[in-house]
Amino acid sequence: MKQVKQFGKNLLFWVPVIVVCWLLINYVEDNYEKGIYKAPGEMVEIYGKKMHVYSKGKGKNTIVLLPRLGTAAPVLDFRPLAEELSKKNRVVVIEPFGYGYSEKTDRARTVENITQEIHLALEDIGVKGKIVLMPHSEAGIYAIYYTNRYPEQVKAIVGIDCTLPNMKVYIGNHYKKTSKIMKYAEVLGISRLEVTINPSKYLPDESNHAYTKKDRKIMKAITIWNYYNENVLEERNYLDANIETTSDIQLNEKLPVLFFYGKGSKVSEDYDEYTRHLEYSEVVILEGNHYLHWNNYKEIARKTTDFLSKQ
Repeated sequence: MKQVKQFGKNLLFWVPVIVVCWLLINYVEDNYEKGIYKAPGEMVEIYGKKMHVYSKGKGKNTIVLLPRLGTAAPVLDFRPLAEELSKKNRVVVIEPFGYGYSEKTDRARTVENITQEIHLALEDIGVKGKIVLMPHSEAGIYAIYYTNRYPEQVKAIVGIDCTLPNMKVYIGNHYKKTSKIMKYAEVLGISRLEVTINPSKYLPDESNHAYTKKDRKIMKAITIWNYYNENVLEERNYLDANIETTSDIQLNEKLPVLFFYGKGSKVSEDYDEYTRHLEYSEVVILEGNHYLHWNNYKEIARKTTDFLSKQ
């Protein structure tokens, strides 16, 4: 009995000590990493907050890459694909508020606000003429809405396993609303613990040599900063409403569209249905997981450049 009591006393003493030490380590690491990893692109001011926009290359086409919901470090995530595309095109990677090196915002994470912020950021860095929107996953919704809101600015859409307005039932089964308390996950070190224990869930595999050791190190740090921040969590909670907002939007029949999606995808029929009325659309099936551009960046870049050359 004495041993049990002693064990209980030790537990009451050491658990708080371990927790406090962990919080301190996480705080120090966060601030150290934020001090040494600097934004490689431009910081533009949108509604009083700074948004990070990275651009590279020159060419006839300006391709705007839009990250999926929760991709914490878009510039690095898209780096191999952006480098390939930039050989013949100008490539712009948008890091929305709450992503990458961008600050967080108090503006609601509605499809209307997010697309307007993208529009203003492109204006700020001097993008003129028509653009090619290249969304990944849930960013497909933003590309659809952007095209409807600024039709004169969009030359084509090239989607990477992207979400479409007619996928609401499928998407709804995969996303549940997150509690506001999760915004404290970064402070508590939960994201650092998750990424450290299971890096393959958040980062490209080490066998993928398109990403350097330094790339993965920085991606890990930024994922820890951003994965549970309030903007990302709010955007996740707005997903159903954002899809609903775009549910009646039909793309202009003359808009060229190219979609890449994974072999065996359950939503292949949704792509066919959504593009049936278009005069010029292509669908390319690739091997790989949802982040198709991690391993297929060369093929995606080649087929995208070929596709755009015909427009």
